[in-house]
Amino acid sequence: MILNYDSNYFMQKAIDEAKLGLNKGEVPVGAVIVIDNKIIARAHNLTETLCDITAHAEILAITAASNFLGSKYLHDCTLYVTLEPCPMCLGALYWSQISKIVYSAKDKKSEFNGFQPKIHPKTTIEGGVLVNQTEIMLKEFFKSKRS
Repeated sequence: MILNYDSNYFMQKAIDEAKLGLNKGEVPVGAVIVIDNKIIARAHNLTETLCDITAHAEILAITAASNFLGSKYLHDCTLYVTLEPCPMCLGALYWSQISKIVYSAKDKKSEFNGFQPKIHPKTTIEGGVLVNQTEIMLKEFFKSKRS
């Protein structure tokens, strides 16, 4: 069996992480970091579990990838995340010098209202990968919290 290692493949792995967080009552955001078609870090939100507002999937994945590589820089790495990164996570991604960020759903509630997040000049961004799956999961999560 030949696997097609493309953005859809790795975003599905991030969605799998988001589902793990969902099962723990976390906002369903998942992330994986990839280098050379190999996943080197996986994470999902743990803000409720750890009672830590900084325990976003992206931050946890950055830490795991840095530990794996033995470097604070994530050159040649790609982050796949189910929700567009918030300003805190974008700041960490900037300093990590990650090569590429691929997100699924746009974070409509965190529009920057004039705040222009800074990304590293060598970082590229792609959005909208498997967006239908992640938007449904997020909408259902927040709907269940309101009822």
